[in-house]
This record gives sequence, structure tokens and C-alpha cells, in this order.
Amino acid sequence: MEAGGAGEMGEAWNGTGKVVLFRQETLGGLTYRIPALLYLPSESTFLAFAEERSSPRDEDAKFLVMRRGQKAGKTVKWGPMAPLETATLPGHRTMNPCPVYERNSRTVFLFFICVESRVTEQQQISKGENAARLCYILSRNGGRTWSPVTDVTERAITDNLRKWATFAVGPGHGLQLSSGRLVIPAYAYFIHRRCLGRSFRCWTKPHCFTFHSDDGGKNWTQGQLLKTFQTSECQVAELTGRDNRPVLYCNARSPDRYRIEAFSTDGGDGFLESFLSKQLFEPPSGCQGSVVSFSPPAEASALSNAASLKNAASWLIFSHPTSRDTRTDLGIYLNTSPLDPGSWKAPQVLNPGPSGYSDLAVCGEGKSRLFGCLFECGQSHSYEEIAFQVFSEAEFLAGGP
Repeated sequence: MEAGGAGEMGEAWNGTGKVVLFRQETLGGLTYRIPALLYLPSESTFLAFAEERSSPRDEDAKFLVMRRGQKAGKTVKWGPMAPLETATLPGHRTMNPCPVYERNSRTVFLFFICVESRVTEQQQISKGENAARLCYILSRNGGRTWSPVTDVTERAITDNLRKWATFAVGPGHGLQLSSGRLVIPAYAYFIHRRCLGRSFRCWTKPHCFTFHSDDGGKNWTQGQLLKTFQTSECQVAELTGRDNRPVLYCNARSPDRYRIEAFSTDGGDGFLESFLSKQLFEPPSGCQGSVVSFSPPAEASALSNAASLKNAASWLIFSHPTSRDTRTDLGIYLNTSPLDPGSWKAPQVLNPGPSGYSDLAVCGEGKSRLFGCLFECGQSHSYEEIAFQVFSEAEFLAGGP
């Protein structure tokens, strides 16, 4: 595909049955935003997370909520919504759910930030005074019950926190690498210069990085900030490099009207190679997106569009609004050669109309492999609902443009 081809509108397409999991209340303004999705193979269960807010505004976030979905074939039966009461700090609002599953101990770590009440992100950025804390809760029984909150801010952040105006994780899922390392994507507004004068302001730029753990989640440490570009909300996926060594791929939101892609060969300690992806553009204010990797299907040669599929050890799919102008028409993009820049296929539109943040999950292998997508949508605004949709690998690949 020629450079820029993925930016064109793809065909409208639907997976199996959209189900609304969280819905805005018409009276009172109660709103659910910022979806995060995790699949637990040991439980055949999806965990869907979101922020409950008193209005759509970021500063009106309150706490996190969750629903459990039991998978049976291509169907998912969802349980009731439950507030995560332990995912809080007194005097703070809870934001940016970012779950990760540790497969050896079958433990779910749910990371998030707790931000001082009544302090907005813009106030932190302009004054250079961080009001966020890095926290997590964990579950060892598939999300049925959760531990008390753990605040790891001072232990995990090795930079001088006074150099960060604020920071956040994800949002969306984290990742366990083949090595066993747990990786939480994150970003910080780094203070490049403090300006003194009639008004005290800071010159800051956002940069993404990772938190990671090599001991099953007992200890967490911070990777280096990617300073080549301005990057904020991000997600990561593991690829197989040309030398069969693992490569960590990062896909990040950017104010430069295109997504930023980056690669790490040290498990997220640092991202050395990065570039603007001219095939994945942002709407004017940008939007979060989600990415997952998976092994190519063995039967790829039998697909109708197989002539365009390159031979790669890992493929990627990416979810993001496809419009250049507004947050509309959530698309699913495919990359069959993710180590080569400019390899994204034109997107298939999963949700026509207003669409915002999203999160992807992969479950199963081979002919039974499915993808789940949790995404913001609505009739007039993308924050009216958070819906879930599942689709099979075969129907997605066969339905491609």
C-alpha cells in the first residue's frame, strides 16, 4: 500500500453484536469515560473498566467501575456494574484505568492515577506542580475481589518528580512480555523550563515511557522518556524482530496531527527508534488509541486478500477514530509488517458515528481467535456510551477492503 493509504476511509463493517456496558444518565449528567479492557485466559473472562464522572469533564472524574464478562464461544454474558471502592485515595479522584495480567500467579494489577480533587491537568501543567499519584490494586480471583490500594509513586518514579508537571498511565491495557516483564505504558509532562516574571508559568512537553516489573509485580521501576517527539497517551505491544528477538512497539497520541510509532529492544527501558506515522492521523485535538499484536493465521494464504499480506512473525491491529476532523467512525487498522514504516492497511469502520477512546483485547489462538473492543460512542457525542464488540480474526481479515 502506498504511504498515506491507511488514512483513507475504509469500508463500514460490523463484528458480532455491539453491547452497551456503560451509559450516560440523561438527568444529572453522570458519565462514563476512558475504557480499559483485559482478557483473562484462565477464566475465559473479559474485565471492562471505566471512569465514573459527574460530568464528561476530566476534573469531574470520581472513581473506577468494572463489569465482568464470561465468554462462551463468540458470545459474552456480562455481569452487573460494580464500583472499585478500594481504588481510591482520600481527597483524590481516580483516573486512567490500566490493567495488566500476570500469567504465572494469575494476578490482575489495575494501575491508575489519583489526582488531588479540584486540581485540573491544565493547572498542573501551567504551574509545574504535580498533583497525581501512581497507584494500583490487585485481584487474584479474576476480578471478583480486590486488594487495598498501593501507592508506588516514590518507589517507581526514579526521575526527579519536581521535573514533571503531571503524569498518567495508559489509559487502556498494559502487557506482560514473553520474558515475564510486566509493562505499564505512561506519559509525563516534562518541565523543560520554568519561567519567572509577572506570571509564574512552565514550558512543558509531554513524553511517553513505561513502568515495568521483572519480579511479578513486587517492584516497579521507570523507563526513559521518549523525547524525540511530543507524545502522551500510549499503548505497547510485543513483536518478533528479524533476528527472532522480541521488540516492544509503542503507539502514542501526538499533537502533531499524526500518531507516533516507536520501538524498544530492551523491553521498554528506552525507545531508540521513533517516527511520525503518516498513515495514522489524529483529529485536531487528538484521541487515544489501542494496539495489540498477534501471530499471523496459518491459513492466511487462503484468504481473498492474501496477495497483500506480507510474511511477518507478528501482526498488529489498531483502533482509533478514522476522521481527520472529528472523533467519529472508529476504525480497526491492520499491519502485517509492523517493523516496516508505512505498512498499515486502510481501516475497517467498526462503529460509524461519534467514537472516542477504545481498548482492544485478544483471546484464543488459531481458528478460534477473537478480538474484543471496548469503545466510547454515541448518537450526538462520543461520551454518551461505552460499548463492547467482539469479532473473529477470520471475519475481520476476510472483510478487509
